Amino acid sequence: MMSDVLPVSSSLKNCIEKSEKINTLTFDACIQAAKKKANKGLTFLSIVASTAPFIGLFGTVIGILTAFKGMQSVATINMIAPAIADALIATAVGIIVAVPAYSFHQILSAKVENLIATLKMQRDMYLSR
Repeated sequence: MMSDVLPVSSSLKNCIEKSEKINTLTFDACIQAAKKKANKGLTFLSIVASTAPFIGLFGTVIGILTAFKGMQSVATINMIAPAIADALIATAVGIIVAVPAYSFHQILSAKVENLIATLKMQRDMYLSR
């Protein structure tokens, strides 16, 4: 009966087959287990995406402070421009890291939501029989 409703590769089917009693609570527990497994690593990706620009900005601030500290009483733009350019590399690296991390986080989060929606539909189809 279950094989008619749930695909062979469904993580929901594998979980339900291990349960003695099949009801809404059992399905919900299996869905939560699948959600937890699917979300693994997304928190790290989110942290990288949100902190990388700040780490880059911190590097830029330190670099600019170092550039100004190295100035004598009279400085020209030709003297400080290279140091400031070097300092801005930290911001660029932070952004280069953050953009793909944020993009992949959004893509994977959408896939997790689609997976959960599919598992809920499978649960509903099974319980409606």
